[in-house]
Amino acid sequence: MIAEQVARIVADFVIFLSLTDEDELNLDTSVEMMENLAARLDEMDKGFLRELVDAFAVIAEEYSGEAKEVVRNIAHSFYLEEALAADDPVRLAELEALREARN
Repeated sequence: MIAEQVARIVADFVIFLSLTDEDELNLDTSVEMMENLAARLDEMDKGFLRELVDAFAVIAEEYSGEAKEVVRNIAHSFYLEEALAADDPVRLAELEALREARN
């Protein structure tokens, strides 16, 4: 429950920074805030981060269009699965292969 609430906050923030027109939001500011968010996510307790990553898939259904895709891709965009697998070289290799196949 708390993970879904935090996921919604993160999702709304990422949607705003990703989808707001450059005329309304300075691109450098947007990038700086995304980097700040990435650092904060990386600092999270790994158990809670796992719940948060799982929550993004659940809450993505609450959004539509481009916003839905942004939410679905938060874990991928911020390398959250990789952060969770930091101590597992086999899982890291799997994630790298999946990332390469996706691109």
